[in-house]
Amino acid sequence: MLHLDGFDGPLDLLLDLARAQKVDLARISILRLVEQYLAIVESARRIRLELAADWLVMAAWLAWLKSRLLLPAEESEAADAEEAAGLLQARLVELARIGQAAEWLAARPQLGRDVFARGAREDLTEIDRSGLALDLSQLMGAYMAAMRRTARKRVYQPRRLLFWTVQDALSRLQRLLGAEAVPDWCELDNFLPDAGPGIDAADEAERMRLRRAAMAGTLIAGLELARNGAIELRQDEQFGRIMLRPSDPAAGAANDGDMDRMDAAE
Repeated sequence: MLHLDGFDGPLDLLLDLARAQKVDLARISILRLVEQYLAIVESARRIRLELAADWLVMAAWLAWLKSRLLLPAEESEAADAEEAAGLLQARLVELARIGQAAEWLAARPQLGRDVFARGAREDLTEIDRSGLALDLSQLMGAYMAAMRRTARKRVYQPRRLLFWTVQDALSRLQRLLGAEAVPDWCELDNFLPDAGPGIDAADEAERMRLRRAAMAGTLIAGLELARNGAIELRQDEQFGRIMLRPSDPAAGAANDGDMDRMDAAE
């Protein structure tokens, strides 16, 4: 490809001439374009005799096209000339599009000029500290087990509340006092029950709740027995410890006799 007056190739020269007419490529005058092209080639031959072959071929083809357009021998030749002129216009339009695409590509950032690629990669070594060594079958088994646990229906069961009732405390006091295991004054706390079945003794809050319930039930049971004369209760100071012991049967009989005599005297 030779360079002539700043033009590259014959189609570039034609495109520049078409633009000089300042009309649409589809409406350019092929005859006028051919005359301008032949004039430029003829003037260039006077200066440079080593014109490239493609320039001469294009000049010959344009001269043939001009003769067919001006003086067609037959109607078929005129039709062929018009078809060739249409093809030339299409090639000029395509060349214009290619030139626009080339300008767009040239305006984009270029690697090594506007942008630069990353350098050498860092030498990073991945270390697995998880300590897990599982194959695919073990992983699938663990996943299925987790899914089964999740899908299992869970029925809400409220926590069972255990209380030491008054009847339980009354039965315990009567049993211990009837066995003569309490010969003298004894603290009421000694008659409290131990942690029953199902009670977590290590749970401090649960243990204290059960102890308060047992203390209330045992106190009410002791008051009931004292009202019936089965036991005696004593508390030396306010908020002090409550003591109890079995009642003396002889003292109870004497008290009953005194009460009878007081009733007779009245």
